[in-house]
Amino acid sequence: MLKFEELKIFLDEKADQYNHPDFIENDPIQIPHRFTLKQDIEIAGFLAATISWGNRKAIIKSAEKMLDIMGNAPYDFVLNHSEKDLKDIENKSIHRTFNGEDFSYFMKQFRRIYHENESLENLFRLNQSETSFLHAVERFRSRFLGTEKHRSHKHVSSPYKNSSTKRIIMFLRWMVRNDKRGVDFGLWENTAQQYLSIPLDVHTGNISRKLGLISRTQNDWKTVEELDAIIRKFDEKDPAKYDFALFGLGVTKELI
Repeated sequence: MLKFEELKIFLDEKADQYNHPDFIENDPIQIPHRFTLKQDIEIAGFLAATISWGNRKAIIKSAEKMLDIMGNAPYDFVLNHSEKDLKDIENKSIHRTFNGEDFSYFMKQFRRIYHENESLENLFRLNQSETSFLHAVERFRSRFLGTEKHRSHKHVSSPYKNSSTKRIIMFLRWMVRNDKRGVDFGLWENTAQQYLSIPLDVHTGNISRKLGLISRTQNDWKTVEELDAIIRKFDEKDPAKYDFALFGLGVTKELI
């Protein structure tokens, strides 16, 4: 087990190694990187993040399918789609349990949100006393999904139900982090990156346990908070950079 300083040096080196434009090529973040308009990046990024479970090549292929349906113009499609467009989508296969009905529902919700907001950033704003995105994610979830029950709600996880909310936390990293490395966008300039968390899944969870960063066995929100506590001691201004280190170590199986 490495000591604190040794662990920090090791993780800083790994974060530096993997936080590189080469990372984009094989990661779902390549999907929003195909656009320059803020709203296109947000929509493409949120959709790609939403289906980010399983094999990365399959995720990218499924995300490309969604881009094709939207004519590779996400924001324009969101604002100007017709009822027929949505009807045509509903029977399509998209990605695993995220199907055409879910995709159609997301398009309706996006249209409503963008009629009321210039950016999705407005829905993730932290209140003054908040030091994580726990409540912000839940506020977003409430505004995006609305009150009417729908099967698609399961695709937007709730930290209030102790989910690690991995996909939304990853989307937030993409939109918020700004280190000029060319991977994350730094698009949301009014959102503080020091309050970002690590997207916690099987791989980042297992690596974190091997390194002694966390002790909890579940990959849930309480474990996200446990990991927050230690990574913020490594870098209080940019804790989410360590996602690159943990993810990279998981992919390369360096610690196995």
